[in-house]
Amino acid sequence: MIENFFRSFDGPLTRRLARAPGGLGLGQVPSDLVPVSTTTTVCGYCSTGCGLNVHLGREGAIDLTPDPAYPVNLGVACPKGWEALSVLDSPDRGTVPLLRDRRTGERREIGWAQALGTMARAFADLKSVHGPESAAFLSTGQIPTEEMFLLGALWKFGLGFVHADSNTRQCMATAHVAYKQSFGYDAPPFCYEDFEESDVLVFVGANPCIAHPILWERVMRNRRSPEILVLDPRRTETAQSATRHVRIAPKSDLVLLYAVLRNVIERGWVDRAFVEASTSGFDGLRGFVATISDESALSQAKIPAEDLEALVQAFRPGRRVSCWWTMGVNQSHEAVRTAQALVDLCLVTGNIGKPGTGPNSITGQMNAMGSRLYSNTSGLVGGRDFANPAHRQEVSEIMGIPESSIPVAPSLAYDQILDAALEGRIKALWVVATNPEHTWIGSDTFRKVREKLDFLVVQDMYHSTETAEVADLYLPAAGWGEKEGTQINSERRIGVSKRVKRPPGQALPDFEIFRLLGVASGCGDLVERMSSPEQAFHLMRELSRGRPHDFTGIRDYAQIDASGGIQWPFPEGSITDGIRPGAQNAAGSRESRQGSGRRLFEDGRFFTPDGKARLLYDPPRPPGESPDALYDLVLTTGRGSSSQWHTGTRTEKSAILQAMSPRELFLEMNPDDAASRGLEPGSMVEVASRRGSLTARLVSTPNMAEGVVFLPMHDRRVNVLTFPSFDPHSREPSYKHAAVKVGKGPTKDP
Repeated sequence: MIENFFRSFDGPLTRRLARAPGGLGLGQVPSDLVPVSTTTTVCGYCSTGCGLNVHLGREGAIDLTPDPAYPVNLGVACPKGWEALSVLDSPDRGTVPLLRDRRTGERREIGWAQALGTMARAFADLKSVHGPESAAFLSTGQIPTEEMFLLGALWKFGLGFVHADSNTRQCMATAHVAYKQSFGYDAPPFCYEDFEESDVLVFVGANPCIAHPILWERVMRNRRSPEILVLDPRRTETAQSATRHVRIAPKSDLVLLYAVLRNVIERGWVDRAFVEASTSGFDGLRGFVATISDESALSQAKIPAEDLEALVQAFRPGRRVSCWWTMGVNQSHEAVRTAQALVDLCLVTGNIGKPGTGPNSITGQMNAMGSRLYSNTSGLVGGRDFANPAHRQEVSEIMGIPESSIPVAPSLAYDQILDAALEGRIKALWVVATNPEHTWIGSDTFRKVREKLDFLVVQDMYHSTETAEVADLYLPAAGWGEKEGTQINSERRIGVSKRVKRPPGQALPDFEIFRLLGVASGCGDLVERMSSPEQAFHLMRELSRGRPHDFTGIRDYAQIDASGGIQWPFPEGSITDGIRPGAQNAAGSRESRQGSGRRLFEDGRFFTPDGKARLLYDPPRPPGESPDALYDLVLTTGRGSSSQWHTGTRTEKSAILQAMSPRELFLEMNPDDAASRGLEPGSMVEVASRRGSLTARLVSTPNMAEGVVFLPMHDRRVNVLTFPSFDPHSREPSYKHAAVKVGKGPTKDP
């Protein structure tokens, strides 16, 4: 009976205990399962950046628990964090490089020397024949910053290629561009304490109950009896817990927010002193929003007047208001301006730089913030600009590389890279820790790209991803917990992820793969300065000097770990953020403060040339595809459960996470829509767009408004349906709006 109890948890430790010979008597526990020490690390799933205690045996990690001393999560973790170790033991882990025989199509095992030699020769030949724009890499927000930095530097400064992007483009490009245009720098202004210190929290296109559950825990700690307003077409778990759910029509948020702005300004609820001292463009904004009537906004948003009034009242003077958004805003055809409407509301009312305030973008992937600063893709390393001669000179001097090796223009964006591949201009792709064959928007775009490519390299933990299975060359990479480095969470907190387990077989940390390729490609001088992740961190630290994210006050990984993470900026001379409870500080005394957070712009000064934030706006535009007589419904997509993550590459490897997740693809639909189509709840239905179709189990629920349906994003087939439109400023795809029709599916379950 006790063995069955342990089996039900199926964690690394409990699985092995359950299999231990002779039962579970204390004296019979295998010695390699007895913890001998504990170390701290930071979770590798989402941008929350939770601290974990990893319990080590003689051969490495045997289990983990949330770290009660870490200032982010304060001793709690979501299901993914609890199961972070178990997914490392999957039988489909890559253990050896695989090369496809072009003649037979079969993959065969090869050694690292042959794999890297093949890759180096292929890229060198392409460049010599077709030039530096003939290849690109597509990377990730799921690896440490040091690995992103080394990859981007090797690709552009060493191998001499121009084009590269990361899957951060699919989730956080909007926030990056919105902050940069408004504040002069990509600078999320908040700290997590603001969840607990707001009088009003406005969530737009965000479902933290599911997507960021630990941050929702922080909301629940708020003792100010806050008002919580949720703008979302779907009655999500967060909307169900809110004071008010404003069920807006899909993609009507921009016009609605402009109407709120107009009302706030007309009622005189403007922080005049702050606006005059710290912003520019107010007169233009006031004139623009004056053209947005309540009637027009209410008609497009399809909400009652009392919902608009509640939103306006949220910003009345004397209240601490914070606005939070995620993919419902970022993944839109007019995403940047929607994010900036929230920025404008906070600026106009003075809700920034103070406790419980701010226009606050919650990041998606665990290290998308690191990618935004150091991946060397859309921007030059350290938040710089490729087109700025002074920035190129700085990077040249700090890194000891010729200035001529630094491109003078940024890369094509993700969608433009794929378009160039379809046109035959880009002939090779290197895909690192991402799965575009599953995730890319609209139809089978990446599959068509694959048919055009001369050479596709995929570097991943698992050889079984949809993209890895069609690669010419597969490189087995170590995963989280099998390597070290730093990552940056949503509140700009730099945390340390440690190696607590050996990677399987011949799998190597991405950092080592990049270094070895550099040597094989004749770039040994470049990679020599980065012989370890921590050495790369010291170079990154120097590249941060004088920048808004300056963290030159950090000595080493040990300081970050002892402090419970350190938020940027943290220039030389800064006092350590905080000490973990119970730890000794430098003076030898005990400190109980839990690394309290720091917010930006407390002095009302921004990173623009004149120190003033920009108030930006544009007329709302209709989505690229709208319902019609044939495709009469709007499809929106999102997270299916707190136990699922993106394409399921890792989470589907855990029996516990699988048990907590939906067992099959489901479609949420309003009961009246279902009834009018003769669809029975629980039946299989066919969902079709102009690009393809799929079958799903119908969930008839009043959580959906009439005319709108919802599919979780984790099934590859969903992105056959989505409509490929892009924000013009950020080039982020609009995954949240496509026209579909729904009818009866197969009479028998598939």
